Amino acid sequence: MRWVYLAIIIVFAVAIVVFAMQNLETVTMSFFRVNISMPLAVQTIIVYLLGAVTGGSLFALLRRSYEGTKRSLA
Repeated sequence: MRWVYLAIIIVFAVAIVVFAMQNLETVTMSFFRVNISMPLAVQTIIVYLLGAVTGGSLFALLRRSYEGTKRSLA
């Protein structure tokens, strides 16, 4: 089973490298009158990481809140 997991990780890594190599053109992103120009692959990775951090934080906050209410009811 370890080899299956390794194969899946390798496939995803290759897909990410191919995506990055095919999306090197520069795009401009505007947010609150701030314009940032960067390659599309870099922008996609940054947005993905921000989503992972905020999603994980929200999940942890909700879990902690749920466990706190469960303790106070018992």
